[in-house]
Amino acid sequence: MSRRRAAVTDWAIAVGIAGALLTGGLSGRPATDLDPLGYVLLVVAGLALAARRRAPVAVLVVTGLCAVGWQAAGFDVPAVAYLFAVYAAVRAGRRRLTIVVSVAMLAALPFAALVSLHDLGEAFTRARSALELAWLIAAGAAGEALRQAERRADEAERTREETARRRADEERLHIARELHDSLTHQISVIKVQAEAAVHVARKRGEEVPESLLAIREAGREATRELRATLEALRDDGTTPPQGVGHVPELVERARASGLDATLTIEGARQDVPAAVDRTAYRIVQESLTNIARHAAAATASVRIHYRPDGLAIQVDDDGRATPGSAPTPGVGLLGMRERVTALGGRLRAEPRTGGGFTVQAELPVDRTA
Repeated sequence: MSRRRAAVTDWAIAVGIAGALLTGGLSGRPATDLDPLGYVLLVVAGLALAARRRAPVAVLVVTGLCAVGWQAAGFDVPAVAYLFAVYAAVRAGRRRLTIVVSVAMLAALPFAALVSLHDLGEAFTRARSALELAWLIAAGAAGEALRQAERRADEAERTREETARRRADEERLHIARELHDSLTHQISVIKVQAEAAVHVARKRGEEVPESLLAIREAGREATRELRATLEALRDDGTTPPQGVGHVPELVERARASGLDATLTIEGARQDVPAAVDRTAYRIVQESLTNIARHAAAATASVRIHYRPDGLAIQVDDDGRATPGSAPTPGVGLLGMRERVTALGGRLRAEPRTGGGFTVQAELPVDRTA
């Protein structure tokens, strides 16, 4: 709506200036053979102002040539359209070019007026009345003042964004410290106690209870997850993030925990945007974590397919999920969906027809950028 309003305003000004110039040309003007050309130039100079936002330099040149043309045709009309063009060009940051064109205009107008007057003194008088130096300076100063005001507004907006970013970073660091202080010690104690209990039981030749092994593995996994969360919260953009290249480590870790996990990478490997790279890693990480925690699966397969238009990820398991059971969307699934949606991709997370669960994500990549 703002663009449409600006276009309407530009056309209204252009039509108004064209009408004013044409009225000035018609008032007290004796008929000559050059009248039709002069009237056309007056109208063209005014209507050209409708494009001053999109093409300020072109409008500056057109209005200047029109002013020279109607002076040569004998029209004693001020170059109002050219002043508007000077304002627009200076506002667009083309100050040097505007000065050069204006100096050329001031030099050309007397000679143009001389074509119809045949008197050098009168020609200079008419040229001065058509375009005075003070008018030029005022138009240029107005354009420069508005340009500086807009630049200061842009700088103020950037400053606000930087301040908001800095506050967000400080809050992330605060959260990271709080998590570290409140959780790391307790989880470490649980992990160490479980490891010690398992070690003592095996040393005595006793059977290790499954619940104790589960506590030990949960402690290890919680430590890894907490470390990853703290690294993400502390990430300031200076450390390389984890991406598709780290997926084999996730699969190896899943194998070490007893899951028969496989990894298949298809297509020609190619660079992808950092956001896509991180999202692909997080999808595989969250999927394997959910399999280990909830699926009671024996096997899992991870498939990554590099496509010309993006990246496809699929993680399947043979767990206890059935087509009739709808999964309860937890924080992990919601987080995956939010990441994929933010990139303009699609995510499917549902039970498979033959049993088990599947996570399928398609992440688009713009190769033309």
